Amino acid sequence: MSSNQARHDHVETGTTVGFLTDVSLCIGCKACEVACKEWNQVPAEPGCFRGYDNTAALGAATWRHVQFLERDQRLGAQVAGPMTGADGEAPFSWLFHSDVCRHCEVAGCLEYCPTGAIVRVETGAVVVQDDVCNGCGYCVVGCPFGVIDRREDPLPGAGGAYKCTFCYDRQKDGLTPACAKACPTESIQFGPLDDLRARAAERAEVLRARGLDDVTVYDPRGTSVGGVHAISLLVGAPEAYGLPARPEVPLVLQRASWTTAALAGAAAVVLTLGAFRL
Repeated sequence: MSSNQARHDHVETGTTVGFLTDVSLCIGCKACEVACKEWNQVPAEPGCFRGYDNTAALGAATWRHVQFLERDQRLGAQVAGPMTGADGEAPFSWLFHSDVCRHCEVAGCLEYCPTGAIVRVETGAVVVQDDVCNGCGYCVVGCPFGVIDRREDPLPGAGGAYKCTFCYDRQKDGLTPACAKACPTESIQFGPLDDLRARAAERAEVLRARGLDDVTVYDPRGTSVGGVHAISLLVGAPEAYGLPARPEVPLVLQRASWTTAALAGAAAVVLTLGAFRL
């Protein structure tokens, strides 16, 4: 057992915790995906045979997804192993990123849920209660990251909306989530959220000192999302990983539309009253 895993196997109940995913350490082994599916009994995704990246994207049947990205060596320093071309050069390298639900501070899925099926637990995780979910799908459109989704064939008595639970059942017993426990390189780290933020900043400085000028800590606290409980240390822009640079809770974006509609309605009333006076 690694020192990091040993240190966080027994996080005090009630502590606000999170994930830190370090792209520079991920080897693309997908052990996290397997551990997640095995522990949570997540079914196989239909038509999932697509080669090395067979899970394709996060969804109801994929709660951890390891992305495979090619990086042009001419645009930055090498992180993963090179792929040598026919001319003997190695212009490309692989980057791997284990993506997961962000468990946002202001969670769009929770804000949109009309039944109270989605709740925030004492550790800060956002969890779907299967037996309360009615399958309306409002949470799907409410997530700014496109994480939560519905299964066509949900479990008996369940509404059908699923996503990462942060292994809340394991956390209640003081255990590390299955994905972080299975990661052989500590690319996925678990622990108190404030500690992980400090560790991410420190690690980013180390990588920049090694020549990786485009390292970023993805933790969007300056938006309506208010920060996340699953931070990523990225090499390159967030958009390259399918992550919005400035994610916003859809309700915030709708307020402008509601305001515009209210002003238009008020203007119509004023014009109508003015016409009668004429």
